[in-house]
Amino acid sequence: MQIADTLLRVVALGVGLWAASPALAFDGSKSDGTSALAAAAPVSAMEAFRSGAHFLKAGQPAKAVNSLEYAAEKGHALAQWKLGRMYAEGDGVTQNDLKAFEYFRRIADSHADDNPDTPQARFVANAFVALGHYYLEGIPKTDVRRDPARAREMFAYAASYFRDPDAQYYLARLYLDGTGAPQDPRQAARWFGLSAQKGQCEAQAMLGAMLFSGDHVPRQAARGLMWLTLAKDAARADQQIWIAKLYDSAFQQATEDERALALVYLKRWLETRRD
Repeated sequence: MQIADTLLRVVALGVGLWAASPALAFDGSKSDGTSALAAAAPVSAMEAFRSGAHFLKAGQPAKAVNSLEYAAEKGHALAQWKLGRMYAEGDGVTQNDLKAFEYFRRIADSHADDNPDTPQARFVANAFVALGHYYLEGIPKTDVRRDPARAREMFAYAASYFRDPDAQYYLARLYLDGTGAPQDPRQAARWFGLSAQKGQCEAQAMLGAMLFSGDHVPRQAARGLMWLTLAKDAARADQQIWIAKLYDSAFQQATEDERALALVYLKRWLETRRD
C-alpha cells in the first residue's frame, strides 16, 4: 500500500532522530514473561516506544519488539501500528496476520474519533485500511472470516472521516466491482477522483482510464491521458506493468490534439502542486 510505505518512511525518520539521543533505561529484555526495566523506576509508553525505535535502528529487532510491546500494552498507538506492520510483513518477527489484525483493531477501537488533521491520524487511517484488507480476504484458520461488507465499512470510514487516499482508492474498487456494495461505477469514479487529487497513483490510473474511454462518466480523453501520465510516472515497481498498459493503450488511441491538450493539463497540474 502506498500510504503504508510513506508512513514507514516517517517511522524510519523518527527512529533516526531518537537513536541520536542517549540510550534509555528500557533494555528490551524479558523477565518472567514480561518486558523488564534496566532501572527500577517505571518508564512511560513514549520512552518505551523510543527505546524500541532505538533498537530497530541498531539492528536488534527482538529487543525492539519487547520495547514496542510494552508501549503498545500501555496504549501507545504508534507502537501498536508499528507492531501491526511488522507482524503483517514478517519484518523482524515471524509473520502473523492474526497478531497484526489484533494490533490494528486496537488502534481502530481506541482512536476512531481522533482529530483527522493530526499527524497520528495517518497511522489510524492506515490501520482501518489494513483491517479492510483482512476482512476482504479473511485470515485462514482463524475467526476472522471473509466479510466484504465489513471491509467496505473499514475503507469507507477511513475514506470519509480521515480522507485517506488509499482508503478512497480501495473503496472505489469495491464500488466498481460490486464487492461488499452495490456496483456503482459513478460512485467509484467519485472516490477515484478524490484519491487521485491527493496523488494516489493507482486511483489516478483508474480515473484516467475511465475518463479516456468515457466508461460511465462523460468522456474527457485529454484529461484522462493526463491522469494516466501522472500515474505512470509515480508508479512503484509492483504497479508499473498494469498502469503502463493502461497508459500505452490510451496514448496509442489518442489523437495529436488530445495528446497536446493532455500536456497542457499536465503542466497546469504540476504548477499547482508546486505552489
